[in-house]
Amino acid sequence: MKEGNAIEVRDITKTFKVYLDRSNNVKDFMIHRNRRRYEKRQVLKGISFEVKRGEAVGLIGHNGCGKSTTLKLLTKIMYPDSGKIEMKGRVSSLIELGAGFHPDMSGRENIYINASIFGLPKKEIDQRVDDIIAFSELEEYIDNPVRTYSSGMYMRLAFAVAINVDADILLIDEILAVGDIAFQAKCFNKLKEIKAEGTTIVIVSHSLGQIEQICERSIWIHDGKIREEGHPRVVDPKYMAYMSQRGIEKEKKAEDKREKEKITGEGEGKETLTDQGGKEVSEKQETTGEKEDPKRFGSREVVMDRVLILDSDGKEKESFRNDEPVCIRIHYTASRKIEDAVLGVAIYRSDQLYIYGTNTLIDFSEAVTLENKGIVELKIDHMPLNAGSYSVDLAIHRPDGFNYDFWQECCTIDIMNEKSEVGVISLPHTWNIK
Repeated sequence: MKEGNAIEVRDITKTFKVYLDRSNNVKDFMIHRNRRRYEKRQVLKGISFEVKRGEAVGLIGHNGCGKSTTLKLLTKIMYPDSGKIEMKGRVSSLIELGAGFHPDMSGRENIYINASIFGLPKKEIDQRVDDIIAFSELEEYIDNPVRTYSSGMYMRLAFAVAINVDADILLIDEILAVGDIAFQAKCFNKLKEIKAEGTTIVIVSHSLGQIEQICERSIWIHDGKIREEGHPRVVDPKYMAYMSQRGIEKEKKAEDKREKEKITGEGEGKETLTDQGGKEVSEKQETTGEKEDPKRFGSREVVMDRVLILDSDGKEKESFRNDEPVCIRIHYTASRKIEDAVLGVAIYRSDQLYIYGTNTLIDFSEAVTLENKGIVELKIDHMPLNAGSYSVDLAIHRPDGFNYDFWQECCTIDIMNEKSEVGVISLPHTWNIK
């Protein structure tokens, strides 16, 4: 391995047999053994990447693209058909909820079994068992059989064990999607803590916000190959744009199908427009020649027409002291009544550090309705940041993540701080010298 690397993946491939006539019982298997037809499906088609020691990498991609298979190959749950994987150090993994747990054994007994699988001797487990139980917050249930646990309790115990084995490499597959919000936040903070201690992390997640907060790099896997890799702020929006377009096309096909069922004898529908390279383009592009903005995407059923940054007097400005209120005013137009809208905001420093994010679903616990033309205002009491330039992403999307209008870096806010403080935020403070 190269000096400084924790993981090296070289041209791995993986193919699965997908059975079309699976036998349901022994009788079917014996009588119709010649009818067990299957097709070979290549999930990974030659993937290569490296992960440096202490680096956090996020694997992203649509369902079935091969990212979870890649993670399972790293854990050696399965092995590649070809290619080579090298890893250096103790590996801990959270791949499937409760994997390795025995349902009839208690939570305490499963801690010992799971930790021993990760390579800890009994003496070390004895020293850590109280910390594991305390982190899981399952003191009351720790001696009950785990088959009596809810999925959230499974997750608590599995995560508590995995992060307390002093692993050099931690592999995680969507585990943070389970459990209550408070425990998710606790787990995520713990991840950031162990990353700061030098643990290498590879995480599969559909939560791009989580990846942007913890990962230095995103690897986008598409149909078994790496489509793109780089900084999350570069790769993630491209992936979101692809998924948004995919969702639009899927809904359009469904709508076309419904229309054809209503109207018999209709032609095959509108001809697909393509550019000179054969790539599909929108009617707006074809008729006006307008090029799509790479930082803007969505179905456009509701559109942000204009975004203004205002001060407390309602005047437009770009520069603010860090103790001044800021108002982000969004003018929108909806082509139809949208009853499932979520408005979101994300703020980044000039070096693409994720500073803050929220949305109306978090704040109101329900979607909002937008129709015709209107205005939405987000009023921020003050931005206690140190001096710098901060970009703002805005989005109008559905609760399931389908984007109506996503606008990356739609505006910039310059923050001034009269003090020469360092770091990200400016903390109110006093000194008391005696």
